[in-house]
Amino acid sequence: MYIVLPLSSPVIAVMVLFYSVGHWNAYFKALIYLQDQDKFPLQLILRQILIQNQTDDMIKTTSESFLAQQLSVEGLKYAVLIVANLPMLMLYPFLQRYFVKGVMIGSHKG
Repeated sequence: MYIVLPLSSPVIAVMVLFYSVGHWNAYFKALIYLQDQDKFPLQLILRQILIQNQTDDMIKTTSESFLAQQLSVEGLKYAVLIVANLPMLMLYPFLQRYFVKGVMIGSHKG
């Protein structure tokens, strides 16, 4: 027990990271079960923004005001995506030392 647990900490760290990213990005259950938009998780709201933007792209107009509005919508979409991914990006540096440790344990010097 004293040998196995310290050696398996990199594996546990990877599993925690994968599970947390998968749980953070999950939207399908909320899509199925929730009807009230006030209870939607962030990923489902992002999905609605992306789908709405794709349907707006199908309508082709060449007015300058539409192009300016489209540019601001694109900027807003990318800003929201970055803000939504910040918690996972902040989690990674804390788990990175376990990844490096796991690589160093398996290496052979000589």
